[in-house]
Amino acid sequence: MKIQNYETSPQQPVTMEGSVGCKVRWLIGNADQAPNFAMRQFEVMVGGNTPKHFHPYEHEVFVLRGRGQIVENDQTHPIQAGDCIYIAPDEVHQFRNTGDQPLEFLCLIPNSAVDKQVTVVPECGLEPLTTAPHRS
Repeated sequence: MKIQNYETSPQQPVTMEGSVGCKVRWLIGNADQAPNFAMRQFEVMVGGNTPKHFHPYEHEVFVLRGRGQIVENDQTHPIQAGDCIYIAPDEVHQFRNTGDQPLEFLCLIPNSAVDKQVTVVPECGLEPLTTAPHRS
């Protein structure tokens, strides 16, 4: 068993191309010998966003604080504290903070997804796609 306050996990900037004002904490994962899932806590600053991207595994997300939008392919949906979100494998998605305080959410992914490639989708859709390992 592991019990710890989330703030004891180091917060790191998300360095993936297209990320603006986004930080992550890896709360539970391979280092904890968790056999199935990794749990991360994201914080997106006011006006910030995660990259618009997709990958071959699912996400489960719970919004802890703030307001924003999630982009699903070409549709935008409002999100707020208390919302639960399921993102299917290979679904293009992006989180945007449109509120007046940080947007915070928990995100669970399969442990098998750690270090797998994530494809970043260019905003105008004309540039080539880029890929990066899913570490942050």
